[in-house]
Amino acid sequence: MTRPPLPQAFLHAPIAHRALHDLTQGRPENSREAIEAAVAAGFGIEIDLQPSSDGVAMVFHDNTLDRLTGETGPIKARTAAALAAIPLTGGPSGIPTFAEVLEIVAGRVPLLVEIKDQDGKMGDNIGALEAAAAETAQGYDGPLAFMSFNPHSAARMAALAPDTPRGLITAAYDPKDWTMLSAETCAHLAMIPDMDRAEASFISHHAPDLGRARVREIAAQGWPVLCWTIRSAEAEAEARQLADNVTFEGYPAAIPA
Repeated sequence: MTRPPLPQAFLHAPIAHRALHDLTQGRPENSREAIEAAVAAGFGIEIDLQPSSDGVAMVFHDNTLDRLTGETGPIKARTAAALAAIPLTGGPSGIPTFAEVLEIVAGRVPLLVEIKDQDGKMGDNIGALEAAAAETAQGYDGPLAFMSFNPHSAARMAALAPDTPRGLITAAYDPKDWTMLSAETCAHLAMIPDMDRAEASFISHHAPDLGRARVREIAAQGWPVLCWTIRSAEAEAEARQLADNVTFEGYPAAIPA
């Protein structure tokens, strides 16, 4: 395995969380419209991947359709064609594929791609979505990085797409907030022990916990620290004291000169 560094482009412009979404402007999260708006504004973009029933990597955050569309049930129960025909609530278009998003972005801004946990417990029952993501991104010419809360997914991406940087999404993992996980799993993940196993070259850490000793250790080792999710200029200023860049939503972040 190789450990490609995170391109410097990911450390300049703020990264729009689920793209530059704004329902008042007809741009739902992870929509084509939000992605096009982020590109036009010059922001980096963070998106999420979930699988369709026919193995296509779809750009969608939740594992069910209920919150973001007028449909219900798991996204992985529908084909890619069926999902493309389901309008995102508040916008004019359906759920995009990862391939479509790569075509829209076309290397013009950095693209940070979260592979959503498919195991349900951050375990190793994964693989199909990672394979679809790697295959779709093959040959893409532009700043691209994969990341996941599940370290097994990050490690799998190291094998499937060794030339593309990958990172870990990390947090304090307080068991009160992560009720789907065991206390043992929370304690394990909180220590961020998988940087070497996943050949990870960055983390994206929960902003309120950026002062954690393990996070500072990773920063001291020279690995970039991104953070999630910033929702005001004041919170951004505070986070930037400890993080190399921010993932933001809901306010007009500024691109440094």
